[in-house]
Amino acid sequence: MEVFDFPSGSADPRSQPTVHLRAERGLSMGQRFVITDHAFLNADYEQASAAQHGASFEVFSCTTASETVDAVQDADVVLVNFAPVTREVLASMKQGSTIIRYGIGYDNVDIESAKELGIRVANVPDYGVETVADHAAASLLALCRHLTEYTKLINTNGWARPGDVGTIPGFRSMTVGFVGLGRIALALHKRLMPFGFSFVAYDPYASNDTFSDSGITSVSLDELAERSHAISLHAPNNEQTRHIIGASFLERMRPGAVIVNTARGPLIDEVALLKAAERHACGSGTRCHRPRATWTKLPNSRVSECDTYSSCRLLR
Repeated sequence: MEVFDFPSGSADPRSQPTVHLRAERGLSMGQRFVITDHAFLNADYEQASAAQHGASFEVFSCTTASETVDAVQDADVVLVNFAPVTREVLASMKQGSTIIRYGIGYDNVDIESAKELGIRVANVPDYGVETVADHAAASLLALCRHLTEYTKLINTNGWARPGDVGTIPGFRSMTVGFVGLGRIALALHKRLMPFGFSFVAYDPYASNDTFSDSGITSVSLDELAERSHAISLHAPNNEQTRHIIGASFLERMRPGAVIVNTARGPLIDEVALLKAAERHACGSGTRCHRPRATWTKLPNSRVSECDTYSSCRLLR
């Protein structure tokens, strides 16, 4: 089975000089290597891999299933980022071909159809672990210290007093809860440990050794909601986890608790989150690390500040 031999722990998994296709049967002359979409500066490494194996090479910017169908016609190897890989898309590829998902998650690939159609699917299970953990740590710390609110007040008024942004507890009195305890969550835990937080996690699939070795306390999802001052999401998007952060969970959360989601957007029922935030006094409810465009599409949404790299603060 063809897989990309990506170096681990790199922000760009292709950023090493020796990226190549490792295969039981290599690409041969006349075979087609396609990238449906990507978020890198270029595709030089992939192009070099295709050339090494004498395969044709094309790069697309697919966002819809119909665009993806056209792009992958008779392809032997397809690299995909966020393009939808539906049954129709898979059916347009050669039988026995390979889909490689840039990253860990593969919820945009119809796995069952791939099995039926004889299409191999591979992911990169250690892609971005350190980088995502870095970003989650930065987001969580910034939210807990209300840095966005401070910045806005200083830019507007020239200064800000601590009381202007509400109560800010010390980290040693705060509990961080992980929903999912895989590689990224454990890497985030290592980054946050020196600050003195307490830690809990909900993950029915994590082993007892994972909890005991890390010193993280295993709790139910309900208990995690009730105890955590900050919650970081690290679960895949599937039928069991979709909207795992829903109305019931949000109702149990502490007032002013924060959520950082560096996993998958559908883990959060965003309409329920908006309603939960609106139940609190102005600006003192849940803040969530999400792009502005998502919130402005929600019914009755009022967003005071929100961008990709800062907190989203919801007002009544």
